Amino acid sequence: MKFPVLAAVGLASLASGAAVHSSQRKSYDGYKVVRLSVGQDVAKVSSIIEKLDLTTWMGPPKAGRHSDIVIPPAQVAAFEAATVGMKATIMHEDLGLSIDEQNTFSTYAAGSANATWFNSYHSYADHIQFLKDLQSSYPSQSAVISAGNSLNGRPITGIHFWGTGGKGKPAIVFHGTVHAREWISTMVVEYFAYYMLTNSATTEIKGFLDKYDMFFFPVVNPDGFVYSQTNDRLWRKNRQSTSGSSCIGHDINRNWPYQWSVTGGASTSPCAQDFKGTSAGDAPETAALSAWLQATKASQGVKLFIDWHAYSQLFMTPYGYSCTALATKNTEYQSLAKGAAAAMKAVFGTTFQTGPICSTIYKATGSSVDYVQDVVNADYVFTVELRDTGSAGFVLPPAQIVPSGQEAWAGVKYLLGNMQ
Repeated sequence: MKFPVLAAVGLASLASGAAVHSSQRKSYDGYKVVRLSVGQDVAKVSSIIEKLDLTTWMGPPKAGRHSDIVIPPAQVAAFEAATVGMKATIMHEDLGLSIDEQNTFSTYAAGSANATWFNSYHSYADHIQFLKDLQSSYPSQSAVISAGNSLNGRPITGIHFWGTGGKGKPAIVFHGTVHAREWISTMVVEYFAYYMLTNSATTEIKGFLDKYDMFFFPVVNPDGFVYSQTNDRLWRKNRQSTSGSSCIGHDINRNWPYQWSVTGGASTSPCAQDFKGTSAGDAPETAALSAWLQATKASQGVKLFIDWHAYSQLFMTPYGYSCTALATKNTEYQSLAKGAAAAMKAVFGTTFQTGPICSTIYKATGSSVDYVQDVVNADYVFTVELRDTGSAGFVLPPAQIVPSGQEAWAGVKYLLGNMQ
């Protein structure tokens, strides 16, 4: 199979701002990202990936699905030879070019928390400033908070806001950027905060805020997020070391202290993208977030928890650790997920598949969703994979930030209006 020369899919240039460059950044210039149909050739596709030492964006190959594979320039010819006759689609002709387009950050002026924020992606420092500026515009209704600190001492910063009835009502809690490279999740969680605060006087939003306290954390993996901006755009984990290994990072969404020991849902290799850690809850970020959630549950209750990710367009329910175990309220969960997905589709026609995590995407152990479901005992728990389904993947063009936020808000609004 010879790849045709195509323009990178879905790029969007910005009129202002400059691309973020660093002499330390891992270069993806000339890398290709290819969606390869697996069909029933799981062993063959797995062998190709292993033999050529390639990385994938969607976990290990599965029968009847596809595998999104990142191919360095030096391996392109070998990959072409190995996949002759197989069905493949190019996602990125030059991944480095796509990344440079996405890394074109607009200049943010402190004190200007307005809708133009969502025209581009931003540096970590600007994200923190944006939350502070948003809060300062609504000082009597909001507060900038922290759920604890990361490994490197960065606060896990969020924004808390409430209605005219004051604080202490059941909590709505959203996590974004659990995996560092999933930048669209950062922007979407901030979109919710911006939209709700700037429309807090409307009858609809006031009704939500009078009923619930909102706690939104756009970046719960700050060390990994910073590293994705300065060193490696496709970094996923935190920045934790492991004794006896030179590989860095624990996957903080495979590290939660619930169903952590179940096999098959995470890796025990420190070099793997989904490394579970050496013990349950040994990542400082996981420890801080779990403690904060437990304290919040004890003080006011947790009505709804959503962990926002990218990509694949999925609206999922517990559980991840098992493909046979179902949540007690599974029938209601599936109804709510389908209703939220329908509301999201009604905005732009974007389709979101629904179902339990394990059977819908893959087995995932030690996840936040399972922990919050069965340990924190929140009333409702979901995880969402945002845009897209594979044209851009993790490197989603900035032109899709606003529509992603708008359709996701439609899903959230449905849940807030239909939860019991």
